[in-house]
Amino acid sequence: MRPLLLVVTLTAAAALPAKAADPDPTTIERTFTETVTPFLQTYCTSCHAKDHPKGDLDLTRYRSVAAIAHDDRQWVEVRDKLAADEMPPEKAEHRPAAAERQAVVAWIDSVRRHEAERNAGDPGVVLARRLSNAEYDNTIRDLTGVDVRPTREFPVDPANEAGFDNSGESLAMSPALFKKYLEAARAVADHLVLTPHGLSFAPFPVVADTDRDRYSVNLIIDFYRHQETDYARTFEAAWRFKRKRAATLTAAAADAHVSPKYLATVWTTLESPQAVGPLARLQAMWRKLPAGPAEARAGCEKMRDFVAALRKKLVPEVKNLSGGKLNNGSQPLLMWKNRQWAANRTRCDMDALQVKGAPLAAPAPAAGESGGVRTVGESRDPPAAPAARKADRDLTIPADEVQGARWRAAFETFCRVFPDAFYVSERGRTYANQETEKARGRGGRLLNAGFHSMTGYFRDDGPLYDLMLDGDQQRELDRLWDDFFFMSSVAVRMHTSFLWFERSDSSFMMSPEFAFTRPEDKNCTDEPVLRRLAAAFDAKARANGASETVLQALRDHFASVDHDVRWLEKTRLAAVPVHLQAVQDVAERAFRRPLTAAERQGLVDFYQRLRKESGLEHEDAIRNTLVSVLVSPHFCYRLDLGEGQSPTAGGGLHPLSDQALASRLSYFLWASMPDKELLDLAAARRLHEPAVLVAQAHRLLADPRARGLATEFVANWLDFRRFEQHNGVDRDRFPGFDNDLRQAMFEEPIRFTLDVIQHDRPVLDFVYGHHTFVNASLAKHYGMPAVNGDGWARVERADRYGRGGLLPMAVFLTANSPGLRTSPVKRGYWVVRRVLGERIPPPPANVPELPHDEAQLGAMTLRQVLERHRADKACAGCHARFDSFGLVFEGYGPVGERRARDLGGHTVDTRAVFPDGSEAAGLTGLVRYLRERRQGDFVDNLCRKLLAYALGRTLLLSDTSTVEQMQQRLAATGNRFGALIDAIVTSPQFLNRRGSGAIAQAPAEVKTTP
Repeated sequence: MRPLLLVVTLTAAAALPAKAADPDPTTIERTFTETVTPFLQTYCTSCHAKDHPKGDLDLTRYRSVAAIAHDDRQWVEVRDKLAADEMPPEKAEHRPAAAERQAVVAWIDSVRRHEAERNAGDPGVVLARRLSNAEYDNTIRDLTGVDVRPTREFPVDPANEAGFDNSGESLAMSPALFKKYLEAARAVADHLVLTPHGLSFAPFPVVADTDRDRYSVNLIIDFYRHQETDYARTFEAAWRFKRKRAATLTAAAADAHVSPKYLATVWTTLESPQAVGPLARLQAMWRKLPAGPAEARAGCEKMRDFVAALRKKLVPEVKNLSGGKLNNGSQPLLMWKNRQWAANRTRCDMDALQVKGAPLAAPAPAAGESGGVRTVGESRDPPAAPAARKADRDLTIPADEVQGARWRAAFETFCRVFPDAFYVSERGRTYANQETEKARGRGGRLLNAGFHSMTGYFRDDGPLYDLMLDGDQQRELDRLWDDFFFMSSVAVRMHTSFLWFERSDSSFMMSPEFAFTRPEDKNCTDEPVLRRLAAAFDAKARANGASETVLQALRDHFASVDHDVRWLEKTRLAAVPVHLQAVQDVAERAFRRPLTAAERQGLVDFYQRLRKESGLEHEDAIRNTLVSVLVSPHFCYRLDLGEGQSPTAGGGLHPLSDQALASRLSYFLWASMPDKELLDLAAARRLHEPAVLVAQAHRLLADPRARGLATEFVANWLDFRRFEQHNGVDRDRFPGFDNDLRQAMFEEPIRFTLDVIQHDRPVLDFVYGHHTFVNASLAKHYGMPAVNGDGWARVERADRYGRGGLLPMAVFLTANSPGLRTSPVKRGYWVVRRVLGERIPPPPANVPELPHDEAQLGAMTLRQVLERHRADKACAGCHARFDSFGLVFEGYGPVGERRARDLGGHTVDTRAVFPDGSEAAGLTGLVRYLRERRQGDFVDNLCRKLLAYALGRTLLLSDTSTVEQMQQRLAATGNRFGALIDAIVTSPQFLNRRGSGAIAQAPAEVKTTP
């Protein structure tokens, strides 16, 4: 016999009234026959029968208890109408006595209680579903490491009847939507970075060469800037060690965030005996450093300034190389100059030293070099006359030969320890005077080789590498440069731009002997072509009288190009299997489970087909293979299969596999994919151990990704998920409401919720909390003390400003206002429906609209307009249930600002009479009322909403016992949020899955009232 089909959802404590004696099936059947059926025939079926039943409700078709249980949603509505004495209507010819109505209400409750207990803990059917937009974005973020947010152009996800957009009830996949998923996958793949060691992702698309350059250059620059190269900081670290403020040099380096390796070198230099020259002067300053930290810091800065000023005088001059009728901007010449500069970083210009008593003479230009500067497109400047030297005490050495040698050695040591630059992050045109370039506003380009009209990069970080970096850091920096040259094909692009330059800005390659190679030729970097080009350059330059220095620069250049291109070819070939393996690794993480051998081979086969049949290059084939992963159902869908269960398995109860449990846990608490630790535990089959599972839940809650729970659960539960796009405010009337304030309003409840989640605070803080979180924009809006900077601050005693907890947050007050006035109706409905979980029927279609502008109400107040509206009996019943909850917020304007008068100039009135007849005023009165009369409703609603969100479906009768356990755990732990999580993740519903062929409990939103 097919199991009974239950169609039920519960959303409030009154869904099942207080437990009486366990319902007896025999008594239920007898009462149905003897009491319920006659009641329906006497009072109901005259209107609700077959032909044209009122409200489309035919009660004659319910001929058994099973039929009623099958359509629980409908019978909860019947129960509500009877309990409220709304049916039969007052005008009916025959109306039952109160005892008769109560008997039927009690019977419906007993049927529902019986079904709930009979199926307690049943997981129900959780449909396979696609990832929601938020889950897809978060999963892409955690899969790739970059926050791409590819669903920006997707349609908004529909919510299920519980109010959440993470269930199979609402998340369908249409052909049009699949097309958007395909476009999104391609957009994500455009961020793919191929390196010699695997795959990574850039924060922006890196298909174009310029974008690849920008990505790699920024990584290298970030690495450079993380190294502390301020001499003063190193001197201060040495002082701390000397003054016993650090136990070791390593500890002193860690405290000051400087290089331990370089600190040891500087320490030795400062403490070495018998120093002369600049080292002696530096040591004298070192020994005079005072004991006080502030004074010592100032002394260290003076030491730094001394080193920098003297070091600038000792930099060897490198003049432009010219000859052989080569253009002064030609790559071989500029790269020669770059190499000279780099080699001189730790060298001392010995010619700059002045022997005491000896005449001062200007140095002559080196052979084969030009002292003049030629700028492309400009006339040749005549060589400047050597400037006469001036005596410089800092550069003067003794005339005595022995002492002079000691001083020269001291200068060499000084320059070796204190380089003229640890690294060069940007460079202007190499052939031009650098000071002139700066004066003309021609800034350098990051990591540039200093070329004009050519692609070119040059690594100049020898002192940083040798003096500061440890082995791991050196390997990391080498990897960053290798990745750059690999992914951007730097060597190939530099050479093709070289060929272009020599055929355009320069005329050197315009002669016939160079016709064999052009920049557009695919073989222009082949080894034979490069050898032939090198020989042709050498021959022409030699014939034009080039110096040996120029000829050697040419040989070095072409040898370097050939080396770099061959490295690129070899590395690319070796990277093919690495990239294929990396795609499989990405797929395994994307699918959130181990790949089968067939799946791995399928990815390789797909890649091979793209290469062979579609003719794609390696990188494009890898990108398209990634796209196939990102549109796979194994990535886009959550199946949450049971152990050993196939996606097409029939009914029955199945414990979730460990991989499915890892996904269910992470998508519950992070709205994203499981991380490595979760997947490793799943692979070890340990996640089903209760202690391990609970510990992992706590770990996930402590992680920043728990923001996913705060955003996707609370923002959907309390209906502000789309507030970031809210445009219902008239910004001319409320100029303070700008995009920054709107974003801050949205952020406030997220941060409040995260605080509750991550510090395991009482859930009652949501309603009764006296604190909140604000940034500068929101603090100004609330009239609170200013918050400095862009950060957020927790504000204690926020009740002094009319804030504290969720209820008076501006996001809810603004979202539930029409724009030019407040709305007690919308605000009250929000409290009753969203916070307390009552089910309110929709308004009639012909409800008249209230005036849209509060300032145009004349002598009347909005309260008076509502009173007139409630005079209509058709409206009074529902409005009596929620208007009072909105009237208490009249002290807050349309954008949540506190006010004493409304927009019409009337004094605001925050008094209210609640549905039970109790009276209160303002937020304080509402909170007191909730604490005394409705706290249980709030807690029950929170439990049900959180369980519905966790399970990815609307609640069923079988969930009643779990909700009760959640409430019991709350009571036992001081209402701590973590108790709810522990109860959910260890519940049968969370740990198991039911196939579609057995008990199918279809969802329905239900709220009943006593």
